[in-house]
Amino acid sequence: MMTTKMAASILEHGEDAFKKLFKFYKRRNPPPDFNEVINFSRPCNEKIFTCELNSTPITEEEVSKAGLRPVTDWKAFGLHGYPGFIFISNPFLPGSQQYWVKQCLKIYPQKPNVCNLDMHMSSVETENIWERSIDGIRRKGCGKREPKTLLEKLRWVTLGYHYDWNSKTYSPDHYTPFPKELHSLSHRVAAACGFPGFNAEAGILNYYRSDSSLGIHVDESELDHTRPLLSFSFGQTSVFLLGGTKREDRPTAMFMHSGDIMVMSGPSRLLYHAVPCIVSAPAGNVLPPCLGQRPEAEAQDDDIIQSVSEEDWEVSSWYLQTSRVNVTVRQVLGSGQDFPSAQASHLSSCEKSEEETQKNKKRKSNSGYERDT
Repeated sequence: MMTTKMAASILEHGEDAFKKLFKFYKRRNPPPDFNEVINFSRPCNEKIFTCELNSTPITEEEVSKAGLRPVTDWKAFGLHGYPGFIFISNPFLPGSQQYWVKQCLKIYPQKPNVCNLDMHMSSVETENIWERSIDGIRRKGCGKREPKTLLEKLRWVTLGYHYDWNSKTYSPDHYTPFPKELHSLSHRVAAACGFPGFNAEAGILNYYRSDSSLGIHVDESELDHTRPLLSFSFGQTSVFLLGGTKREDRPTAMFMHSGDIMVMSGPSRLLYHAVPCIVSAPAGNVLPPCLGQRPEAEAQDDDIIQSVSEEDWEVSSWYLQTSRVNVTVRQVLGSGQDFPSAQASHLSSCEKSEEETQKNKKRKSNSGYERDT
């Protein structure tokens, strides 16, 4: 096993320190030592300090409808050296994560949203990924060997303004309505963190299998960087690396557990970050305990959170035994702002040759982990 001393040795060298630490945590043989990874569920690290959130803009009833505990009960932290970074340790009410997991697996991959499978399959074939996968998953749950389902092949989904993985831009011509319930959740979290006017306009969902990782990158394609980047994590635990304004800056490693929320704002909005690995669940604990909780109260008709059927949760929980889903939500445009040169961008895209288009499709279908938090 690679030791903590070896990790410290890696960090002493400024040049390519991020890349070296990424490889350190990504490697499987020998497995890395996670002793230097910050665990916000046990915040006893000198880098961590408690954040005071603002519960004034939103009522307890409003956050409850989105499946969240009262803001005054949230455990929020910052990191010394990372102004504008906020980590909220699982503020979800018991049972409410199940709803968001179901949305990510069953609802959000549906058309007209875009996913990686669209790059090499027809729209008819990807029309209903959930329905085309559940029978195969249920047979696998009974121990039968089956080919990979479409759900297991899912790597990313885009919402709202659909991110173009090739040009790394958003376009007004490539937009579908952003999910209202996810907008409501994001608006409430942003308001509690000091951004009451946050408008959720784009989302990227990344689906991590046990051997997945996310390369070093910075989220800068949005036109307004004064608005925060929100990140919601569900399922298995991951290691998240938060670096600096330069790609080679030394990063800080931390765990993201199911239900955790990260907010990158201010000076931390444009920092490099990455996800080198998904951490295997401890023996005997297939799912994080928080995902096995049932709702404490019946959902009301006007609640955002609605109950999840046993059939849907059977499939969702099987998937999460070896997977993690991450949702990042962004505001693309500032108040009163518009896209520049939209027509020129459209003309440029039309000038691509068929050969280039096919090449890009092939590359994009395999590049689902270029962005995410």
